[in-house]
Amino acid sequence: MTVFKTFCKIVNKYKATIIMYTVILIAFAGFNMQTSDNSTSFVASKPDVLIINQDEEVGITENLVKYIEANTNIVNIEKDEEAINDALFYRDVNYIIYIPKNYRQDFLEGKNPQIEIKTTGDYQASLAEMILERYLNLANIYRESTESEEELITKINETLSKQTEIEITSKLDIDNLSRAVFYYNFLNYSILAGSVYVICIILSSFKEEKIRKRTIISSMSYKKYNRQLLISNSMLAIILWLLYVILSFILIGKTMFTVHGLILIINSFIFSICSLCIAFLIANLVNNKNAINGIVNVIALGSSFLCGAFVPMEWLPDTVIKIAHILPSYWYIQNNETLKTLENITLETIQPIIINMGIILIFSIIFVMLTNIVSKKKRKIA
Repeated sequence: MTVFKTFCKIVNKYKATIIMYTVILIAFAGFNMQTSDNSTSFVASKPDVLIINQDEEVGITENLVKYIEANTNIVNIEKDEEAINDALFYRDVNYIIYIPKNYRQDFLEGKNPQIEIKTTGDYQASLAEMILERYLNLANIYRESTESEEELITKINETLSKQTEIEITSKLDIDNLSRAVFYYNFLNYSILAGSVYVICIILSSFKEEKIRKRTIISSMSYKKYNRQLLISNSMLAIILWLLYVILSFILIGKTMFTVHGLILIINSFIFSICSLCIAFLIANLVNNKNAINGIVNVIALGSSFLCGAFVPMEWLPDTVIKIAHILPSYWYIQNNETLKTLENITLETIQPIIINMGIILIFSIIFVMLTNIVSKKKRKIA
């Protein structure tokens, strides 16, 4: 109880600093969530296309032009090469199709006339190229097996008119779940930074000369002393974690009331325990209060960048991912990313998540053991 009473007095002394830092981190997490567009929905768009037809607009040529017009946005630009090049440069048009003279006749005779194109090379231009090639490939296939141009056009149009029906059977709210995962990934930074800063600030007071000497000459063992301090600090860590969880319910909503939301919360709680142990170890290693801000940046920011809290894991180099395996943040974020892909939650599907949680807890035990070793050595030195 003596350790706990001293802890409460120190918390009261630094309460303004602790509250201010916690509010800043919570506000930062909320602001980052609101300003980040994490939508995974797809909206189809038509590329802007210019057709320069030097052939007669009849037969297969006319049909080709109608098909392109139906599937793209036709842009009207002056038929001047300088104006066309300017339009490409300023992205007023994505794709330009030059249909050569006598195209229809040459095509029907099997001479394979070439359609020239100009392109911006972006994704819209690639879509326009797919549209054009789809028509030309079908036309070349059916030309070999048809006797008349009329029959050829009919077969092409029949094939192109067929649409694949897509039925979405998943009832998972992907957009909202992705937002939830993004938020809890970001908590890697907020929880680590908050725990390290607050706990280091508090425990630095326990290293003051008077308190340190009283602790050394007391009958309390270093293990019991560390255990009481760890339990006392865990109260602050849990309060900090609860604030972030409450904020997630406000920002994300109904997804947090699902099984996916529950697993995200449990995963973050286990990581909060690990963050507490990390902070406790650092507090025993560092005596200088002025060094705390630098340590927060190294630990919290470094692990967040390396493990995919700020930058998605799929964008990180393989070397970085391999290095990240030695950090508990990797296993925490990996759990969140795995959960994003799970539609059905069963004991079998969440087994990798449970294993990763176990790894995080093993990290926590290692940090506690290291803290005891450091604390024991420092007592001997003193």
